[in-house]
Amino acid sequence: MIRNLSAWHIIVLVLVVLLLFGANRLPGLAKSVGQSMKIFKSEVKDLRDDDKDGPADGTETAATANGTVNRDRRPEEPTEGTTPPKV
Repeated sequence: MIRNLSAWHIIVLVLVVLLLFGANRLPGLAKSVGQSMKIFKSEVKDLRDDDKDGPADGTETAATANGTVNRDRRPEEPTEGTTPPKV
C-alpha cells in the first residue's frame, strides 16, 4: 500500500496535515514527536542492556521469585514461605 504512493498523494497528505494542525503548531508538534522518540529509544536501549546483563548480584527478580522462570528448582519442591500444592 505504501509502495503505491505518488507525489500527488504526499502533497495531499501534507495539505491535510497543514489544515488540521495549522502552520503555527507544526514546529511544536514536530519537536514533541522528536522528544518522544528520543525517550522511547533510550528506554528500549535500557531494557536491552538489562536483559543482556541479567542480575549481577545473584538476587532473584520478581519473575524468578514466584517460580515462573526459575528452572533450577523442581516443581515438587515448595518455595520458601508457601505451602506445597494439594494433590
